[in-house]
Amino acid sequence: MPSTVIKSFQYDEASAVLTITFISGARYAYYEVPKAVFEQFGKYREKGVFYNQEIKGKYRFSRL
Repeated sequence: MPSTVIKSFQYDEASAVLTITFISGARYAYYEVPKAVFEQFGKYREKGVFYNQEIKGKYRFSRL
């Protein structure tokens, strides 16, 4: 998963929470993310592009 912005990510299907860790060390939880979005995110080659287009600003979030 090479990305210049995103270090890692994980998804809790039971709570529909996507947690993203950025290269900077910042961690965010995104709430009510559909499983289909997580699956697309996992398959998308350019994670930062997908994040900016499909996740950022579209889901409630908190910094961890």
